[in-house]
Amino acid sequence: MAETLSEQDWQILLARIQQGKCTPFLGAGVAYGVLPLGSEIAQKWARQYKYPLEDSSDLARVAQFLAVSTHDSMFPKEQLLGSFKNIGLPDFAASDEPHTILAKLPLPIYMTTNYDDFMVRALVSQHRDPRRELCCWNSFLRGRPSVFDSVVGFRPTPANPVVYHLHGHNEVPESLVLTEDDYLDFLVSISKDHNLLPPRIQEALTGASLLFIGYRLADWDFRVLFRGLVTSMESSLRRISVAVQLPPSSVAEGKSAQKYLTDYFGGINVRVYWGTAKEFTAELFDRWEGLGK
Repeated sequence: MAETLSEQDWQILLARIQQGKCTPFLGAGVAYGVLPLGSEIAQKWARQYKYPLEDSSDLARVAQFLAVSTHDSMFPKEQLLGSFKNIGLPDFAASDEPHTILAKLPLPIYMTTNYDDFMVRALVSQHRDPRRELCCWNSFLRGRPSVFDSVVGFRPTPANPVVYHLHGHNEVPESLVLTEDDYLDFLVSISKDHNLLPPRIQEALTGASLLFIGYRLADWDFRVLFRGLVTSMESSLRRISVAVQLPPSSVAEGKSAQKYLTDYFGGINVRVYWGTAKEFTAELFDRWEGLGK
């Protein structure tokens, strides 16, 4: 049974959503059951390309091996996107579909490290008019047109939200952050260029409660995201944030994992919800609907 947040934490989170001051971050677990997990892709590639090391479930490392062994950094990215072509979509009409639930909340900005367009599709299904943007973290992407530049005074709203892809999206293979080198280059770019993220996106990071859904603490995307963006915020500006983590598989593991997470997130106002993306979003929406009763 998943552990929930305290009542006070829930009340603060719901109030921030009402104010439009909550920024969801979507990880791979949000699309679990539709898209394969990174560990599944890594293990498949490890077998297919004879990956020589033991960490065959680490997608960034296996992808790095593919890039090095083929002398082609784009090869694993093209392979990944090719494997997604024949995969279907989530059922956006389902009451427990996480993207759809998040799309029903009156939020102006959604951040994601996923490459798919599921969040945009979910928003459209809720009669909203979203814009899809990506982080221009490498030289190939610099100078790409942005809605923040092309529309004078554009500011994301619940009616016209922005879905911001930090690690690239499937329409631009060169934008994908996938290999170990990609993650390191992304982190260096974010650290060196403080103007890499548009001001409205920076506001969504520093002026809102952050909601991490579909991540595991061990995932590269979460670690780089957390290290490069979240911990760089001034402590006096941090609001309570929530990280949804999959529950441990055993009681013993649960105790050690809980202590580790408490230590890791300690002092930076991040609360941990043990459960799946579906469990968390279902409870979140029940509580959200309850506000109007």
